[in-house]
Amino acid sequence: MDDRCQSESSRDRDDHNHNISGSGVSADGTPPPRRRIAQSVRFYLRYLRYHWRGMILYAIFCVIFAVVFALYHLPLGAVLYPALLCGALGFAAFWYDSRRIWHRHLQFERLQASLETITEAVRAQEASGWRSDWRTDGAPGPFPAADNQAEADYQELLRLLAGELERQTALLNRRYDDMTDYYTVWAHQIKTPIASIRLNMQNEDSDFARLVGEDLQRIEQYVEMVMAFLRLDSDSTDYVFRPCDLDEIIRQAVRKFAPQFIRRNLRLTYTPAEITVVTDEKWLCFVVEQILSNSLKYTRTGGIEIFLEAPKTLCIRDSGIGIAPEDLPRIFEKGYTGYNGRADKKASGLGLYLCRRSCENLGHSISAQSEPGKGTAIFIDLSQKNVRPE
Repeated sequence: MDDRCQSESSRDRDDHNHNISGSGVSADGTPPPRRRIAQSVRFYLRYLRYHWRGMILYAIFCVIFAVVFALYHLPLGAVLYPALLCGALGFAAFWYDSRRIWHRHLQFERLQASLETITEAVRAQEASGWRSDWRTDGAPGPFPAADNQAEADYQELLRLLAGELERQTALLNRRYDDMTDYYTVWAHQIKTPIASIRLNMQNEDSDFARLVGEDLQRIEQYVEMVMAFLRLDSDSTDYVFRPCDLDEIIRQAVRKFAPQFIRRNLRLTYTPAEITVVTDEKWLCFVVEQILSNSLKYTRTGGIEIFLEAPKTLCIRDSGIGIAPEDLPRIFEKGYTGYNGRADKKASGLGLYLCRRSCENLGHSISAQSEPGKGTAIFIDLSQKNVRPE
């Protein structure tokens, strides 16, 4: 019955998770007094519900003895006094047992806070040579000592599940590493024919050569998107935070797209920012290039404006087709293309998603404003918190 009382606590996991994520919770996960009282009341009600059979059985025994004594005309006091004495001893045993299970319940509840905690606990016990059928002597460890075979079986099941989780995690990590290695090699190999084509076309000065050059630039950009996508969640990211000249980063991005501005007869209005920001130059340049690429893709006439808003917000505004109001809140979601992307039929929905993820990793934030038919403005807040330059 004790193990059922502990397992029932899993039904309160949503409340427990809400308690951890909400306000008023201490650093060690202790709930506030009012919530602790509510938890205690629910626990004891469950405890009584699980032990009602024993209490009813005790009452039936007392009634049987009273009936037998009455049939033999014996004094009922001979039943009443032992019944009261057994009741007092039973209450003391009930109190001791309930308090013991309450402390075990709190210990399990702390383990339920995260799957990583359970995995680490099982790994620590395995490292010390623990097996569930040995843990009946009250030896210290992350899990409460098993009082009976059922609890030992549950702890063994946890050990097996944690081991399987670790094996699956290791398998997924190996697959991810293999995929990353493959695409890294592919990215370096694909650059060779790109460089060869560019070298063969550099002496050509024709509309065809310029179109091929733009296509080569797009291919290079797609390769960079693949590599950025793989590096986002990698443990070996190459972020180097240092003070960088924002104007130099913007000029690098603009120079890549200069031929497209000229060929499409689009105007570029660039107001120098004249500030230094703490960021990773390569990744911020990648973000700016993605935004410029999107702006050029959906701008037919007019131009693109780049300027700085106080205090450190970079704004890139175009006069393109704009974004539908219902699409605007979701343009930074992974794979979301919206109305414009569905009309284009070539959009992947990854460009702005990569911009958002990259900005988050850099400690920046990105947002957008748009009006259909009038253009789109992308804002990158370059202020940072808790980032030290290297």
